[in-house]
Amino acid sequence: MWLNSILDTIGNTPLIKLNKITKELPCTVLAKVEYFNPGNSIKDRMALKMVETAEAEGKLKPGGTIIEGTSGNTGMGLALAACVKGYKCIFATTDKQSKEKADILKAVGAEVIVCPTNVEPDDPRSYYSVSARLAKETPNSFHMNQYDNLANRQAHYETTGPEIWEQTGGKITHLVVATGTGGTITGVAKYLKEKNSSINIWAIDVYGSLLKKFHDTGEIDQGEVYPYITEGIGEDFVPANYDMSLIDKFELVNDKDGAVMARRISKEEGIFVGYSAGSALQGLMQLKNELKKDDIVVVIFCDHGSRYVAKVYNDQWMMERGFLDVKTFKDLVGGRGAKRLVTIGPKDTVAAAIDLMKKYDIENVPVLDSDNIVGALSEGGLFNKILSTPEIKSQLVESVMEKPYPVVHFDSPVERLSKFITKENGAVLSKDDSGNYHIVTKYDIIQSVAR
Repeated sequence: MWLNSILDTIGNTPLIKLNKITKELPCTVLAKVEYFNPGNSIKDRMALKMVETAEAEGKLKPGGTIIEGTSGNTGMGLALAACVKGYKCIFATTDKQSKEKADILKAVGAEVIVCPTNVEPDDPRSYYSVSARLAKETPNSFHMNQYDNLANRQAHYETTGPEIWEQTGGKITHLVVATGTGGTITGVAKYLKEKNSSINIWAIDVYGSLLKKFHDTGEIDQGEVYPYITEGIGEDFVPANYDMSLIDKFELVNDKDGAVMARRISKEEGIFVGYSAGSALQGLMQLKNELKKDDIVVVIFCDHGSRYVAKVYNDQWMMERGFLDVKTFKDLVGGRGAKRLVTIGPKDTVAAAIDLMKKYDIENVPVLDSDNIVGALSEGGLFNKILSTPEIKSQLVESVMEKPYPVVHFDSPVERLSKFITKENGAVLSKDDSGNYHIVTKYDIIQSVAR
């Protein structure tokens, strides 16, 4: 039996038990993996509901234009609905969002306008203000406004909540959601609380967002707001979709811990998730002392890791922000102090090269001509040549030298360096910020891993 359109595949996503990261917890932890939706995120649910509601209310007319401010995922859901239903889309997003998100939106026919992140919500340059302005200026258009559009939370009351209840056989004790617009957590919480008022609803927020303080005190404190890197969660205002009375606890997670946990989920559980999933599970782990043996915890994994391959899943991006504690070329040579790199010239003799190797107890010597790396000598290579041709000691280095050692970036991770070390090549080189060469050998790498 076939489906009438891609929109019919939205919902009924799987609930998957986590087995490795959560093994220290006393309870069962289940992930509601929302990237199984066609747009690879939970936002497909509310996007379709908002479109259908706007149609029913006569606010979205045939041939019209959907306008929205989005971090990417809501835009994708709206774009899919627009493709099927024949609407145009114009989306405003922020320069904090990954490039992949904007590119994906364009791929499904949307126009994307990138706005600055670090401005107030009512600043005319903010993506909230830009989307509102476009809705006024564009004929036959409708501004979806996912933040204050209550069809957002209604979608989760009608679909996500019932699915979780049925999939756990009504045994769920805790719901954990990294929250932004408030639609998911409010809609699901409303449904679940109606079924069992003792179910704990835990919201995960990010440092730099004002939502936790508002929940705890009822105060909207702009002093809580500052730039953060985590995508898709947190707010600098309180969207109308929130019903804070349904949320039992807010927990804050920092940018680094959320990103690192997302990578762990992908690597250890085999579930390739986005940034907010990392924040959600990290928040749960921070609250582990509040869990009991028979608890059944459901964590929402909102979207797919493919949205973040240039950020969370990029080693360089992670290292530049201090998020990735990995050893690099720089780390391996950092303990050597001011020791200079031992080199030999192409016009020196092989005997001189052997003396250097003995003097400094080294096996790999780069061959430099002025400041240029032109070749290399290795103890193993010389040994084989001397056995077959003893008189080679009097020859020039250039006549017996091997290929130059590969030159890598000074911040290259050790894992990447190991790819260059082979039976034929025992070292790699790199230049520091002062232009001085350094060397890392296979033994350096072995020792670093063994520590």
